[in-house]
Amino acid sequence: MRIAVRWVALAAATTAATVAVGALGLPSPALFAALLVGLVYALTGGVPLAPAEWVVSGSQAMVGVAMGASFEASSLTGLGGRWAGVAVVVLGTLGVSLLAGLVLSAVTGLDRPTALLGLVAGGASGIVSMSDELRADARLVAFMQYARVLVVVLVAPVIVALFLGGGDGRAGGASAGDAGLAADLGYAAGACAAGLALARLVPVPAGTVLLPMIVAAVLSGTGLAGDAAVPPLVQDVAFALVGLQVGLRFTPATVRLARRLLPAVLASIAGLIAACAALAVLLEAMTGVTYADAYLATTPGGLYAVLATALDGGGTDPPFVLAVQALRLLIMVLAAPLLVRLLVPAPRHGPAPEPERVGQLP
Repeated sequence: MRIAVRWVALAAATTAATVAVGALGLPSPALFAALLVGLVYALTGGVPLAPAEWVVSGSQAMVGVAMGASFEASSLTGLGGRWAGVAVVVLGTLGVSLLAGLVLSAVTGLDRPTALLGLVAGGASGIVSMSDELRADARLVAFMQYARVLVVVLVAPVIVALFLGGGDGRAGGASAGDAGLAADLGYAAGACAAGLALARLVPVPAGTVLLPMIVAAVLSGTGLAGDAAVPPLVQDVAFALVGLQVGLRFTPATVRLARRLLPAVLASIAGLIAACAALAVLLEAMTGVTYADAYLATTPGGLYAVLATALDGGGTDPPFVLAVQALRLLIMVLAAPLLVRLLVPAPRHGPAPEPERVGQLP
């Protein structure tokens, strides 16, 4: 009974923290807030808590569905003849992210899966969700991913306002239709169930996240789902469960390690931002968009903050920014598991003593 009371208290604390984080305008407030609540409990609660396995897989699958549901074929077809430049930049961003992860691993001694996933520039919630399956330390992956998102969210609008000038943004856009709660629930549950069923049949890395995401993206992109979407409350609960399961596994040693890694992580994030700013020059030359739009389209994360900046006057072509950012997110999440497996030799998956090897969760 005491365990149930603790879970209820965690739920209440997570709800309050989500409202507070959302008020700050940070992306994925439910996941970020739950991560913080779980971390605080893990360090002070005394009694270990862990969600059931079916809750873990279900929440991971729903995160994938939520990501796939945001896919719109119209945003990609709107790229027209600018595909070549966009493809080069998206693949370049992926390459830069992986290089940054390899350098971070070499400099700090952090295991490769954790370093690589921690610096993948896109889909923070999806990357965190798949970390366990790729034998990375989800705690440190979450720490690095949300440090990246926070830095980009803070830096991008300032750079655009102070140095790029921006333009007359076109506010708004077509809003999604409302299919009704029943259709939304049916879409979310159906895509989640189908994705999990496929994950049992198709042995792909991080299948519990990727396959539901692909199912949802196909349904949304082809119009089979109509105007259905994942209900906001369902999405928030799934994100919160993922955040809690990661946060609850923090230990004082993990926190001390994260503190020691912070300078190297911030330097890596700064390098990512600088490299993507350089890629924006290439995108500008290949597509003819303004540099402000190219910069916003290539920032390594902070999708919603970047789009808000574009819509509020930071650029002249918000649909282009949305299309490139959406493609970047999908490519990053889809490619990360395979590339991590390719870049991490099998012998490195074996156990190693603490504290040098922290990529394995207890």
